[in-house]
Order: sequence, then C-alpha cells, then structure tokens
Amino acid sequence: MGMADEKMRLIRMRSGVRPRFQRRGIHDKKRLAGVWRRPKGRHNKLRRQIRAKGPLPRPGFGSPAAVRGLHPCGLSDILVYNEGMLAPLDPGKHAVRIAAGVGMRKRFGIQKKAAEAGLKVLNPRKIEEPPEEAKEGAGEAAEEAAEEESEEEAGADE
Repeated sequence: MGMADEKMRLIRMRSGVRPRFQRRGIHDKKRLAGVWRRPKGRHNKLRRQIRAKGPLPRPGFGSPAAVRGLHPCGLSDILVYNEGMLAPLDPGKHAVRIAAGVGMRKRFGIQKKAAEAGLKVLNPRKIEEPPEEAKEGAGEAAEEAAEEESEEEAGADE
C-alpha cells in the first residue's frame, strides 16, 4: 500500500462515525451557541458521565495525527489574501482557500494565478467576463458619439 493510499485510508477513518459533542441544554434554550462547553455543575449528569446524556470529548475521539487538520481531499488548507502568497505553495501538498474579505477583482487574479500554478482552489467563484466584442463595440460607439458631438459643436461655432 502506497503512502497516498494510507493517507486516504486514514482520512476515511477520521471522517467515520463520531459523536456530536453538544453543550448541555442546547435543545432547551434558543440563545445557547452550538459550541462545546465543559459541564461544571455539581449535579450535572453529563459531567458525571451518565451514558444517556452523551459522551464527553476524550483523546480517543481524535483523528490520526498524520491527517489531522487536512482537507478531505488530502491537501492542507491554506488561507490566501493576495497573489504573492501563492508563490511558495506546492500543488501536491497545498490547497488554496481565498479569504472572505478579498474583493472580486483580486479574487479573480488569485484564481487565475492558482490555476496556472496547478493549485486547487477550495472556494472558487465563477469567472464571468464580458465578451471581447461587447467591450470593443462599446468603445467604438462611445468614440463615434464623441466625434458627432465635436462636429456639432464645430458647426455651431461657425
């Protein structure tokens, strides 16, 4: 079995059945966030590990160290803010996630450069550029309108 096969086996094992560690009382109160909080109450049944109340997070529930923190595709997830951050990345090891605060113009530049480098973009946007003919046609029409206005002004001056 190759190294890549072993890594994918561990990723599949990691994404197997794991309990959902939920904060106590999450189903009772709307305002409680769905994040884990350790129960600290004196009579708390979850803290006392009564089976019906659900499991507590323990080291045995963790994922294998070799694949911890990796994206399900097997690549490490790198957050990118600009094109310069793509230079040191390796397409065999890294996948790119473009930061949420990056605007569309810079995002499209990052996506093009990542595609040229062979990097996988985990959150790509569909690139829709107007057709070249429409751009040229609009430019010519604007030039013609400007010429007509200048001719009219010249005729008015005479």
